[in-house]
Amino acid sequence: MQNISGKRVAILATHGFEQSELEVPLEKLRAAGATVDVVSLQSGEITGWDKKDWGRAVPVDKTLDEASPGDYDALVLPGGQMNPDLLRVEQKALDFVRSFWNDSKVVGAICHAPWLLVELDVLEGRRLTSYKSIKTDVLNAGGDWVDEEVVTDQGLVTSRNPDDLPAFCAKLVEEIGEERHERRAA
Repeated sequence: MQNISGKRVAILATHGFEQSELEVPLEKLRAAGATVDVVSLQSGEITGWDKKDWGRAVPVDKTLDEASPGDYDALVLPGGQMNPDLLRVEQKALDFVRSFWNDSKVVGAICHAPWLLVELDVLEGRRLTSYKSIKTDVLNAGGDWVDEEVVTDQGLVTSRNPDDLPAFCAKLVEEIGEERHERRAA
């Protein structure tokens, strides 16, 4: 795996994140040398959803009030149904995501997490994937939805579900390691 030492990554999540979609990227990005912070609405811990029941708690490194997008090179958005649905109604969370987008930083979104990008109205003409149940939302937002394990479009890395995590994490590391990205339209 590529070495991304010196890179800083934020993982934005709240209660109800898909357990593996936060823990696996956290582990893989740290193993590749990145400094990774779990950022959330409140301090303490957030609890995941593991298949059919509540999962394990994960410590929050910084709250949205403490985290500055300028301190990070990339953003990872785990899925799960509850997590992105709760975040997309929080203006601070949307502003945080929009800052990464507007600065053309790497944004990784898996499963239901593209809902946050739908909410920001930034998917027009972008090629991406997601969990199949939000395909129509992505299409209605102008995205070009495809059924592939990992899709990259100008620094936007998307995948469908936990089965795609190996490809998702590998592509995130690759994209974060790149020095340049084409400018995205805001």
